[in-house]
Amino acid sequence: MPASRVMPTDEAADLIRLVRDLADKELAPRAAEAEATETFPRDVFAMLGHTGVLGLPYPEEYGGGGQPYEVYLQVLEEIARVWASVGVGVSVHALSCFGLVTRGTEEQRQAWLPDMLGGDLLGAYCLSEPHAGSDPAAMRTTARREGDDYVLTGAKAWVTHGGHADFYKVMARTSDRRNGISCFLVPADAAGLSADPPERKMGLTGSATATMRFDGVRVAVDRLLGDEGDGLGIALAGLDAGRLGIAAVATGLAQGALDDAVAYARDRETFGRPIIDHQGLAFLLADMAAAVESARSTYLSAARLKDQGLPYGTQASIAKLVATDNAMKVTTDAVQVFGGYGYTRDFPVERYMREAKVMQIFEGTNQIQRMVIGRALAKGQPATVTRAT
Repeated sequence: MPASRVMPTDEAADLIRLVRDLADKELAPRAAEAEATETFPRDVFAMLGHTGVLGLPYPEEYGGGGQPYEVYLQVLEEIARVWASVGVGVSVHALSCFGLVTRGTEEQRQAWLPDMLGGDLLGAYCLSEPHAGSDPAAMRTTARREGDDYVLTGAKAWVTHGGHADFYKVMARTSDRRNGISCFLVPADAAGLSADPPERKMGLTGSATATMRFDGVRVAVDRLLGDEGDGLGIALAGLDAGRLGIAAVATGLAQGALDDAVAYARDRETFGRPIIDHQGLAFLLADMAAAVESARSTYLSAARLKDQGLPYGTQASIAKLVATDNAMKVTTDAVQVFGGYGYTRDFPVERYMREAKVMQIFEGTNQIQRMVIGRALAKGQPATVTRAT
């Protein structure tokens, strides 16, 4: 176990070991084929839900695990270490439940959360639009009140689990004000809701991504989360937590690439000795290990702020930025360690490299993360609240 991992309790340590074992035995053998055939593993999410993984950071009274966020993120890292598409899917599902947990009524939580956290209902998150990615306030999808219903019209782009989810957490405009956006839980079987063919992506091909179209989709008033106009606040608060999820996924992906690179370097020989004994390769691997450890420490530090109820948005942006940039560097270097073999599909490192790229883009591009961090500094907010003062 890497030195920087911290388990607050013996129970948490056992949980992380259990998930590591599950990932190695149940997920790793399936990953390569599912990615090659672009097969969405819906049964895997049902299995993870039934074993309690999908609801780990949410309250036990609704079927969750009641675990601190730092423990949940380490579990997420273990999954992503062997199968990044599933790690991303678990993070997105948790994000799709966030608004209901934090802003839903007690009646709404009791009605929907147990099945969502238990894996019977898989979620998706609908915020971005073709013309409104980094600027969600510019969205055009509308929700018009008609009696006891809202009627949703528009399109949402880049929806993870699009066409496979059982419910969609949707942000839609309910007024002409720039921030007049509201949040809805839309069931997948709602009339007028459809998915475009999935995107043909560079990586994460086992994760379905599609544009969702809302053609006069009618949902009952009781599927509004919070009040009208609360949607952007719900979305942005959820993204802070979601960025930590992607940071953990990116760290897991980088750890998997590092593990494979070290194993290959210990086995492959040139000039009569393993290539790991050559200083040039050893230094490269050392830098990779340092990058993985620094990413892990960064996301865990931010998670502890969240667990203490302290502001952590800037730290979440830092963690997402550091972890995903490091994952891109580590996976690229892993291909270099393998040499020509790394450029072939006979080894998984080329897939890791392709998967790392999108992590610098979704949940807010890394350019947006730099803007968030820079604005916080301009306002006099510390980038690191854990520093001694």
